[in-house]
Order: sequence, then C-alpha cells, then structure tokens
Amino acid sequence: MKAKSKIFSRPALAKWLDKQRKAGKKIVFTNGCFDILHAGHVSVLEFSRAKGDVLVVGVNSDASVRRLKGPTRPVNQQADRALVLAALQAVDAVCVFSEDTPYNLIKLVRPDVLVKGGDYKPSEIVGREFAKKVVRFALLKGRSTTNIIKKVQK
Repeated sequence: MKAKSKIFSRPALAKWLDKQRKAGKKIVFTNGCFDILHAGHVSVLEFSRAKGDVLVVGVNSDASVRRLKGPTRPVNQQADRALVLAALQAVDAVCVFSEDTPYNLIKLVRPDVLVKGGDYKPSEIVGREFAKKVVRFALLKGRSTTNIIKKVQK
C-alpha cells in the first residue's frame, strides 16, 4: 500500500471508518504536530497502534502549528509531515486538521481509544467525551521537536 493512500480528507476518512467499524475493528486515535519526526513520536505511535486494530493520526495543519508553536514553525510542511506519518507501519490513516485542537476530528472519528501524552491531565484532553476509553502515554524524556531545533541552532 502506498503511503499517499493512507492520507484522508474528512469525508473520505468517515467512509473508511464506517468500513472499519463494520469489519469489527477497534479504532485508536492520536494527534500532534509531528514537525520533525523523532523517537518520542515513534514510541507514541507504536503504543497507540498496540491499543487497537487501526490507528488514525490527526496532524495539525501548517497554520495551526504556527498559531501553537510560533512563526518559525513548522519546519516541515503539512503534506510532507502527513506523508512521513502515513509511511509508518503503525499508522493506518492520517488526516490533517486546521483548528487549534482536534476536537472536531475526534468527534468525527469517535475512537474506541483516544491516546494523548502524559503531560496532559485527563480533564484537559480534548475530545475525551467522544472516545470509549482515554489512555495517556508517558512521554520520552528530552525528546521533542523544540529540543531538536534548539540543538541544531547551537
């Protein structure tokens, strides 16, 4: 399967998810900017995939990343970030969202399991009301795109 075929618009994702549900698949969702892919990202994606049968990844659009991280971000454009994620074995579907949070995308996906980083308190996890279960992932210490950028700039 080509990586590009795993990148979905919202309407196409909704149709694909209907097929997955009809096949009895357990759907897992996680999200992030995934600007410069690193070991922390790979760890959360593999952890998330292990929680179900299919993993849907929401990716912040370029405009969303700029609003959240500042004018010098993202380093990689959304099409490139989505393609890199889609090429990973753990990832079954990728969908870019332009809002600051994945609330509307999670509402569309209605995951069986919603995975979010352990840096979020359960009450802070956006879209938790649309998931059957919320699981927090312990982040890998010192692994972040911001840290990578700082190191490169030194």
